This record gives sequence, structure tokens and C-alpha cells, in this order.
Amino acid sequence: MSPSPDQHVSSLAKQARELFVVHVGRVLPELVKACDTRLSAVLDQPGSARDMQDHRDAWMAFQTHQTTWLNNSRKALQRTLLPRFSPSGSSTLSEPGRLELLAEGVIDDQIMASRLAMRVLDLASTELNELRLRVQHLEKRQELPRGDVLLPDVTARILVDQWIAASLPREAWLLVQDALAPALAAKMLEAYKAANVFLVSSGVMKDIDLQALVKRSPGSAAPGASAASQAGRKAMVGGGETGGGASSDGGSGHGAGQRSGHGSGASSDMGAASSGMGVHDETRLMTSSSPLARARQRAQGVMGRLKRMLVDKVGGDFEATQLLPPSPRLQQAIQRSMPVVSADAGLPASGDSGSGAVYADAGHVERAATALRQRTTELKQAATTSTEKATIEVVALMFQAILAEDRIPPSVRVWFARLQIPVLRVALSEPEFFSAMQHPARRLIDRMGSCVLGFESNVTSAALEAEIKRVVQVVEQYPETGRRVFQLVLDEFQKFLSTYLSEQSSASRFVSVAQQVELKETLSVQFTIELRKLLDDVPVRDEVREFLFKVWVDVLAVVSVKHGRKHEETLALKQVASDLLWAASAKPNRDDRAKVIQQLPGLLQRLRHGMGLLGYPAGLQDQHIKSVSDTLADAFMSRTEAISAESLENLAQRLAHLEDYLPEGGVGDLDLDTESIEMITGVDASSIEVVKQGGSKPNEAMRAWAVELQIGSWFGLDHNGKLNSVQLAWRSERGQLYMFVTNGGRCFLIQASRVAAYLQAGLLVPSEDEALTVRATRDALAKLDANPERLLG
Repeated sequence: MSPSPDQHVSSLAKQARELFVVHVGRVLPELVKACDTRLSAVLDQPGSARDMQDHRDAWMAFQTHQTTWLNNSRKALQRTLLPRFSPSGSSTLSEPGRLELLAEGVIDDQIMASRLAMRVLDLASTELNELRLRVQHLEKRQELPRGDVLLPDVTARILVDQWIAASLPREAWLLVQDALAPALAAKMLEAYKAANVFLVSSGVMKDIDLQALVKRSPGSAAPGASAASQAGRKAMVGGGETGGGASSDGGSGHGAGQRSGHGSGASSDMGAASSGMGVHDETRLMTSSSPLARARQRAQGVMGRLKRMLVDKVGGDFEATQLLPPSPRLQQAIQRSMPVVSADAGLPASGDSGSGAVYADAGHVERAATALRQRTTELKQAATTSTEKATIEVVALMFQAILAEDRIPPSVRVWFARLQIPVLRVALSEPEFFSAMQHPARRLIDRMGSCVLGFESNVTSAALEAEIKRVVQVVEQYPETGRRVFQLVLDEFQKFLSTYLSEQSSASRFVSVAQQVELKETLSVQFTIELRKLLDDVPVRDEVREFLFKVWVDVLAVVSVKHGRKHEETLALKQVASDLLWAASAKPNRDDRAKVIQQLPGLLQRLRHGMGLLGYPAGLQDQHIKSVSDTLADAFMSRTEAISAESLENLAQRLAHLEDYLPEGGVGDLDLDTESIEMITGVDASSIEVVKQGGSKPNEAMRAWAVELQIGSWFGLDHNGKLNSVQLAWRSERGQLYMFVTNGGRCFLIQASRVAAYLQAGLLVPSEDEALTVRATRDALAKLDANPERLLG
């Protein structure tokens, strides 16, 4: 008896899930290897004693339980194919409207799983959405059931739950999550592709017709559209939001959560984004815990609202990745608009090659805005389709909001006005502009806007303004290249910022000082680590060992910074360490004792010279010299076995090339103050304020936020009861030090952990609570909600 059509359909969906599970199961050994490699690597990273012990404990636990984690994860994946599966084995999230107590750590586990799921979505959202549509079509569902293995949060939750069940610490997961995420995302992408290929080969939705999957008007379905098709519309719109926004630029919207100015609008944006992303309650829990994630979530919500409105009111053209070129009539109108906008604003034409800044005031901005409104009317009259009219109106409304942003100096806003027509060209051919925060046109405007927000009214940097002018003119000169020219000038602007703020601005004179400070502290800690390894098998008296670790490593670090690691004086002071070790070893041989007596005065003098480099007062030098002298006297009389000549020679060679053995990575918190900076560099540090106190121990989310702060962004810094407007001008190569500067030239040097603590305490607050183009989009939506007819009118 042959199976019924319904049984056949059910079998196809089941086989697709089974195929998906097989592919995902193959990556588990790779994940184990990635975790082992990562945990082994962190063993060699310097840090506090507590951190190093935690790293060691994590590595040992993984060696013991990795097989358990692997096997149980594979079994849990297989169990997802059984009916009524819950990824954690039981319901850990309450049903809507129902309150229940959660076990300790459950929220943390959900957040960790959500982070991993978001990484998968960044890479595989398109294939996932297509697979989701096909399975929903087969099973006649509105959406995939919660707990369906095809959803990335289910696989992520399995890995996290089995990690905890295998007695592996949560702290260890935080160490390995960035190592295993790329491998998992790549394999899940392959799994989604394989399942799609299988279903297409079985005749399931070979071509996904986007036009049939969207509503033509609010509340009505397209002719012939099924319930699954309507669900497909939601999935595709949501997928677009996720794909564009999940990896949005960390510099946009860092202040979300710090202010409450948007009220219910922000809440609806977050709800809209959550419903569209497909990473269910876990994602919402994650976004509520991290300001950075909340900002991205809110931005995704704004983009999603705009895209849904355009799809509902205009149609499926806004679902496509690329549209046909504008009609000839509209192309001609656009071409006529570009020089007119410049002339009406009183700005030089695009062919002007002058590199200086152009004076502009509020009057110039108003004239530019008036010209753009007039051109918008003319362009809409030239448009031949609803898609063209809607695109023109939305872009125009966004630029009206940008030109009304009074925190941006007028001299910059008039240059932004020149970008409206080039951006319109891109938006007409790439609907992705409306839904993806990563679109280069959006990112360029956001980056340029964030860099000038801290300047007062008509005060800005001539060099920065000239660079913005150059960027705009390059975009205007290549109108046919679309997003490529925006990406090109964005990359160039990023390079300009990295050099301008650290080499040409008022902060430039402090950067070399900060670099030397970080290098000195890094060398001190890493010299200590390597010296401990060198002396493990060498009989060294405790007094000498303590002097080398607490004093001489700082001497070597300071002289290396001041003169270079291969300088004659640096090498000589390294030799002093070797001479001291030999002099402090036992001297049963008469010739050796005579040699010590002969060399001792010179050795003690070189020790004093080294301590003088550290600024030690004479009294403190005397204490150390006395301790060393007493130790040498005891060694002189000792008859125990001496250090062999071969061991001393090997030790001397390794000391001479100490930096060759230095491990990579950070060194934890640095012991910094103004006096130590002046001692290390010999530079007057009175204009540098070292921020050492304030805030509590930051959590992981705040540390991640600090890492993603963008050079050039402006912040409000509340330090010692005074609020300062500061710009992030520089971050050290190792990421340990951040330099913020004021317009008046005051410099704040803050370590990475303190930056995270200040963010957590609200003492360091971004000037932007969301990116410039997101605010502009929100403003455009508000105008369209109030007057929907203007979209196509």
C-alpha cells in the first residue's frame, strides 16, 4: 500500500531534519578541537594570579569532561528528532503570561546560547529562511514550532546545556565561545544548504516567489496566498532584518539603554526585531542584558518596521536584493538635480578640487533643505512606479532629519545634503539600504556623523571637515558605481581617522607617551613571566629572586622603552642580572671567591644605576643594596654546589634575548599614574589624567562593549564630579589603553577594564544613543505614520 500524499509530505520534512542533524553532528569533533586549542592557548596568556588559575582550572576540566560533552551533545541532537522535544530536556522558559521561578544560572545559559545563535544567523540567515519557508509549506504551518532543531538557538542551547551538564564551568564557555562559533556557523550553513537541496530535488518550492509571499495591503492576503505563504512573508522580512542588523557596526547606537528618550517607540522596535529574527526568548534575554545588543536590537526593529511598511504599502519589490534601473525619465531628473542642490546651498560644485573647509551657517543649511525638498517633488513627478516614489520619499525624509540634527555643525550638514542624490541612486537599485545596518552608505554617514557630534555649533576640525568634503566629492564623481564607491570612501575615511586622531590632532603628542607606557608595563609583566621560567631549575636565593622580580624587571622594561631592546645600555643591564645570579651562587672555589671580591663594587654600582632609572630615592636604594650585599656574603661563605658554568652561560644568553621569548596577549591591569608616566617617558604628563578609580568590576557584556567602541566617537565622561565631552582618539595596539581627549586638549588615559567599568556605571555615556541613519529612519517613520499619503503622493 503506497503512502498517502500527506504521509509523503511529512516524510520529506522529517528527512530534511534528519539530514540537517547529520551535518551538524559532524562538526562536534571540530568544536572539541577548537575548544581544546583555545583553552591551551590561554594557559600561556599573562594576567593576574586569579585569572591564570581560572584558565588552568578550565583547561583541566575540559581535558576531563570533553568526551562527555561530545557524546551527550550528539545524543541530544538525535533526541530533537523525537516528538515534543525541548532543547534542555524540560521547559526552561515560561509560557506567555505565566510566571515561574528559574533555576540559578538558567538566564546566563540562555544568554550564552543566544550569542552563539546570533553568530550562526549572521552567516546563515538566507539559507535558514528558505528552509523555513519550505518546511512551513510542507507542514502547513504559520511558523516553525518552538524547539525545532532547524532553529539555530536550539542547537546552541544543546551545546550550552550539555556543557553545564558535563560539569564544565560557565567561565570556561566564555573563553571558548569565540573559537567554536565560526566552525559551528560554517557547518550549520552547510546543513541548511544540504536540506534545501534535498527538498528542492524532491520538488518542494523549487523557486520561492517573493511576490506571492507578501500582503498587497494591510490586513489582506495576495490572491492565492496560503497561511504558510503569509508566514513566509514574516520569515523573509524578519530574515532580512537579522541578516543586515545582527552584525551591525559596533559604533552605531552604543548608548542604547543609557537613555530613555524614545519611550514606547524603542520598546516596539525591540519587539518587532525579536519577532522577526527567529531566535526566540533566548535572544530577547540576551538583548535585555547587554547595552550593545539592545542598541543593535533596537536598530533592527527600526529597519524592520520600515521594511514591513514598504512591503505592505508598495509591494514585493522591496524584498528583492536588486531592482531594475530607474526609468529613463527619473534618471534624467536625478542627473539634473545634483549640480542644482550644490548651487542652491551655496556650495562649490563637485568638480571643485579645493581641499579646505567651506564656511556655512544655519542659513546655508536651510537653503540646502529647501532645495532638496523642491528636488524631491520634481523627482517624484518624474517617477513612473510606486517603488520609485516610495524610495524617493523615504530617502528625502531621512535627509531632512539629518539636516535638522543641530548637534552636527552646519558646515558638515551642508556636505551631508550633497549625499542625498547619490544615496537615492543606491537605494533605487538596492532595497537592502532600507533594511541592513551594514550597508556601506549607511555606515559612511553614521561614521562621519559620530565624529563631529562633539564639536560645538560652528566649531569643528578643519582637517576633518576637509576630509568629509573630499569623501562627498568622490561619491559625486562616480555616480554609477553604486555601493562600491561608498565602501571605498568608507574604508578611506576609517584610515583617515586612525591616523588623524592619533598623529595630527591635539591628542597626537600624548599617543607616543601612552604607547611607551603600555610597552613598559607589558614588558615588565612579560619579563617577569619569562624570568620565572628561566629560574625554575636554577638554585637562586629568595632575596635575589625577589629583587629580580620586583625591581630588575622594571629596570629592564624602562631601559628597553627609553633606548630600545638592542641598545648597548639595555644589553648591559641584562648582563647585570646574569652577573648577580652568578655572584649570589655558592663559591666553594677560591678563584671564584677572588673574582667576586674584584667585581662586587662595580656590580653594586650598576645595580644603583638601574634603580636610579626607576626614580628610587637613595634610602630605598640603600635598603636593596644591603639586602643584596648580605645575600652575596652568605653565598661567599657557602660550600654547597655552585651553578655550573654551562647553566650560567645558557642563562646569560636567554637573558640577553629575553624579548624573543615573550608570549602574545594582554597583561591585565596596569599600575599607572602621572608620576610613573613621567618616569617612564621623561615627558611632562601634567595634561594627562590617568583614570584609576570609579565603577565596579565590569561584566562580560560591558567588556565586549568597550572593545567595540569606535575611534572618533564622542562620549560624556563623568570623572571626579565633572562632566567632560570627550572623543575616543586612540586605542593601543594591544587594546589595553584608551585615550579620550577634549576639545580643549585635555587627555584622559584609561585602561580597558576601567572603560568597561565606567560604561557599566553610566560614567562614560556615548553622545549618540543610536546611529545617525537609525534616528533619521525613525523620524521618517514617524512622519509617514502621521501622514501615510505622502509616501506615494
